[in-house]
Amino acid sequence: MFKKTKHIQDLNQQEISTIIGVGFSITGEIKGKAVIRIDGFVTGNVNIEGGVILGEKGAIKGDVNTESAIIYGTVNGNVKTKMLEIKSTGKVNGDIKTETIEIELGAQYNGKLEMNSSTKSEEKVVAKAG
Repeated sequence: MFKKTKHIQDLNQQEISTIIGVGFSITGEIKGKAVIRIDGFVTGNVNIEGGVILGEKGAIKGDVNTESAIIYGTVNGNVKTKMLEIKSTGKVNGDIKTETIEIELGAQYNGKLEMNSSTKSEEKVVAKAG
């Protein structure tokens, strides 16, 4: 449950299509399909299909919804992802919903954690209930 997964390691290896650099500030929702690296400040929700890498100096004030994420910086909002890695410099202030998680010694996390083995089984339960 707390081991590195191959997919998260691959996120570090994938080509980053978008970078928000140090000193940049964006207000508004960010949507995309590939991998984004954020080293600046984002105020708004981040919905990225591929993956999110939040650098040490990066900060997000809003919810994050992505396939996989590596957090070195600060998230003030909820995180929904299949695979999450919070590095020793990372801080998450909000609820987390994920299938797998790795939290390094020194990382900070304040919120509720919900882990499901598969989002597909959750969708089936909702469909049957409705």
